Amino acid sequence: MRRIIVITMITIDGVMQAPGGPEEDTSGGFEYGGWVAPFGDEEYGNVMQEQMKPADILLGRKTFDIFEDYWPKHADGWPGINEVTKYVLSSTKTTSDWENSEFLSSVDDIKKLKNLEGGDIKVWGSATLVQLLLEHDLVDELALLIYPIILGKGKKLFKDSATPTGFTLTESTVTPNGVIAVNYKKAGNVKTGTVGE
Repeated sequence: MRRIIVITMITIDGVMQAPGGPEEDTSGGFEYGGWVAPFGDEEYGNVMQEQMKPADILLGRKTFDIFEDYWPKHADGWPGINEVTKYVLSSTKTTSDWENSEFLSSVDDIKKLKNLEGGDIKVWGSATLVQLLLEHDLVDELALLIYPIILGKGKKLFKDSATPTGFTLTESTVTPNGVIAVNYKKAGNVKTGTVGE
């Protein structure tokens, strides 16, 4: 069975929209695109290099459109991105000129993919897709980059539809510029109790 790892850049208040640049995703009137830019440093670069190691990726259609336009022309910045399989969940798009792109049409397609033998599948961005994966308990690991800003409005990582799930911290780093990089592995059901007993 393949693991699904969600890699997400988020603000303190959970916004994940358009981290990379001003024109990346302006939907909903979002004005803060490129909010990760001020936080780069050497340690941050090391974290990103680790996360960008070649692995098949799963994307929502809107994120795929952004990637498809950018990465084939800038593959030196992400070695292996053209060679790995890009799985895309979409109800409107079925083909792409970007090599090794495959299209899925339903959650059942993702479940079938997850049940196959193979390496990890990494999900980048794709707010709606991530929320769908969390709703159907298909996320095995969360790799979060938490930035020291609040934006208030924008696409968020979590919705109330997420399946209650416990996670265990497996790795953490704080960069000199204040980005907290944490990896959480799914641990099972949520445990409750009474404090102090």
